[in-house]
Amino acid sequence: METFGQSYPATFEVERADRIDNWRPLVQWLLAIPHFLILDALQLVARAVAIVGWFAIVFTGKLPEGLANLLSLYIRYDNRVIAYAGFLREEYPPFAYDTVAPDPGEYPPVRTGFAPELENRNRLTVGFRLILVIPQLIALVFLGIAVIVVWVIGVFAVLFTGRWPEGLRSFVVGVMRWYTRVEAYLGLLTDEYPPFSLE
Repeated sequence: METFGQSYPATFEVERADRIDNWRPLVQWLLAIPHFLILDALQLVARAVAIVGWFAIVFTGKLPEGLANLLSLYIRYDNRVIAYAGFLREEYPPFAYDTVAPDPGEYPPVRTGFAPELENRNRLTVGFRLILVIPQLIALVFLGIAVIVVWVIGVFAVLFTGRWPEGLRSFVVGVMRWYTRVEAYLGLLTDEYPPFSLE
């Protein structure tokens, strides 16, 4: 299992699949549609929770644990769905909604864990969070374009060989890791600025 970014309060790991059935790139994204529908609803809730969390931190310097756990649930669920739809793993993700920060382990091949900062938050950086995150979002736009190209190449690689080329797979997982850290920062789970890194 890959383990990167462990020093950051948001971590993401994907267990490497030895082989993926050749047909999966063609239909796995279709099989994920029920999860995408739930993910859309969770995203709306997570955005509302982040706004409430923003006010809570700016006025009290604290993030309520319940809000942090809901945000953790959303990011974890998003990662599981994307890893499955992007045929990084074959196992269908569970419809699991544990509102806890550490990964509860319902989907062992894809793990997303958090160590949210609840007390003594930096009100200034939280107040300007939307401005501070702009460089990260710009980087993720360009990385997202690259990931689309890599995923298209990955489709053909898996169709013909049943395997992701390791460099391409590592790049996709690295971008997902970067995205996880930015989501945790933007979602106010931490005040630590995310590194510009795929590791």
